[in-house]
Amino acid sequence: MVSFPPCKINLGLHIIRKRPDGYHDLETCFYPVAWTDILEIIPADSLAFTSSGLAIPGREDDNLCLKAYHLLQHDFDLRPVKIHLHKIIPMGAGLGGGSADGAHTVRLLNNLFQLNLSAEKMMAYTAQLGSDCSFFIQDKPLLGTGRGEVLQPLALSLKGKYMVIAKPDVHVSTAEAYAGVTPALPALPLHEALTQPLHAWKNVVHNDFETSVFQKYPVIALLKETLYRQGAVYASMSGSGAAVFGIFDKEVPVTLPDGYASWRGILP
Repeated sequence: MVSFPPCKINLGLHIIRKRPDGYHDLETCFYPVAWTDILEIIPADSLAFTSSGLAIPGREDDNLCLKAYHLLQHDFDLRPVKIHLHKIIPMGAGLGGGSADGAHTVRLLNNLFQLNLSAEKMMAYTAQLGSDCSFFIQDKPLLGTGRGEVLQPLALSLKGKYMVIAKPDVHVSTAEAYAGVTPALPALPLHEALTQPLHAWKNVVHNDFETSVFQKYPVIALLKETLYRQGAVYASMSGSGAAVFGIFDKEVPVTLPDGYASWRGILP
């Protein structure tokens, strides 16, 4: 079985308060974008994980694909499988590629072994893998609150818009990004801000990570400015960075600096 785990962008991201458990309460809109990895899972004699494409840092046992397998194995008598991940979505980008891989592992295993798990049950499992993993069980925009794992439908469509996503050759750690934010209630709740016309988002839809991240990594701020200069109606950093996306009314020849990982396309 083969799946194509997509990335996500964050349309607005408010850090509201620090929680007693050390996490933060936030609100954001997760929006799926078809910049995808490729994930294959087939039955095997013993459990194995291989990868190609971009090099994946860290220990293999920490990979969310394997963690997802072991999570389901705890409750179901799963046979061994071979998991192969072709990594395309850049890491350290705020695009949720690793989370998507873990969530799609749950989806593929559910189909492969006919576990008959509902979307709600799969979301409960993936919430144990990471705060934004549950989003990737459904293929639609969702409003995320809590740690990002509390998800609600959101009537929002960017269909027909042209999007460019680019990542400079810098890595922003999530912990470092959170350390630079002072939590606060937003002036306007995100779900209300997103009901305004796209051309008004520049003034009302904000990512709270940008202020401190831009100070430390001016190249990311410059990328956002570059997208606006080339005609973006709205541009923002995604998550805690380092990727930045621009939304355009129509396809335009956007020029990016050499060496940037990037994706561009018309949104379905």
